[in-house]
Amino acid sequence: MSLSMTQFWLIAIALLLLVEFATSALTTIWFAGGALIALLCAVAGGPVWLQVVLFIAGSAVLLLLTRPMAVKMLRKGTVATNADSLIGREAVVTEKIDNLRSTGTVQVNGQEWTARSVNPEHVIEKDEIVMVRSIEGVKLIVGKRIDSADAAKA
Repeated sequence: MSLSMTQFWLIAIALLLLVEFATSALTTIWFAGGALIALLCAVAGGPVWLQVVLFIAGSAVLLLLTRPMAVKMLRKGTVATNADSLIGREAVVTEKIDNLRSTGTVQVNGQEWTARSVNPEHVIEKDEIVMVRSIEGVKLIVGKRIDSADAAKA
C-alpha cells in the first residue's frame, strides 16, 4: 500500500502537532503550518517538488514572522515567583558563608536559605547583614550591603 502525498502531509501534520502538544515548546508548530501549506498544494494537484519547496518556505516564513510575536505573548503571562521578590532585600547571616567550604545560610523574610557570596574569595561572618543579589537554583547569592552613605560616596 503506497501513500498518496495528501495522506503523507496529513500524517506529517498530525505527528508534528502531536509532538507540539507533548512538548508545548513552540518547536514543531511552524512545521505543521508548512505541512498544511504543502497539503493544500497536494490537494490542488501540485507536483511533489513544489510541495516540498512550499513546506520548507512556508515553515521558514511562519517561523520568522510569527515566532517572535508568539514568544512575546507567552511571556506576558509569566509571573515572578516569591523567591524573585527577595532580590535586593537584606538578610542576616545565620551560618558563616564560605564558598570554598560550601557553607552558609541566611535568614530573609523569616525563612532560612542556603547562601553563597557573590565574591567567591569573600567569607561573610555570622550575624552580618547582607543584600540578596541574585538566585541560582535554591541558593541566594549575597553580597555586602550597600548603605545610602556608601552609595553617595561612589
